[in-house]
Amino acid sequence: MTFLVEKNQTSTAIARPINMTAAAKSFGITFMADDMLTEGPEPTSKLVGRAQGIYGFASQQNAVLLMVMNFAFVDGIYNGSSLSILGRNAVFDNVREMPVVGGSGVFRLARGYALAKTFSFNLNTGVAVVEYNVSVVHF
Repeated sequence: MTFLVEKNQTSTAIARPINMTAAAKSFGITFMADDMLTEGPEPTSKLVGRAQGIYGFASQQNAVLLMVMNFAFVDGIYNGSSLSILGRNAVFDNVREMPVVGGSGVFRLARGYALAKTFSFNLNTGVAVVEYNVSVVHF
């Protein structure tokens, strides 16, 4: 699965601290996202769902996000089902592990983990492609 931030801005800042210091210039900035979830990293890959949720910079020293994300599936046997991820995402680590804390539909009572790995990131445009490998146990 791939988490793709599209050129038409599928995530947007919804909160910013009033008093931001140079040392903590991102701390507290919070975003809402509704991104494409595709089979592969290419924007033309088959759409299998949406990655919808909220994330914010939770560290004053490093680029660390608190992520609350739902992978809402819209294709095949998983259509109408979702997986919920809640965890710490140190965005500059090669691989980040976050817990799967639940799900719905086929994934009811899901537990597991998601490994996130940045496939590509353009600092100028903010366009990022992140690969997620997810392992879950569910009913």
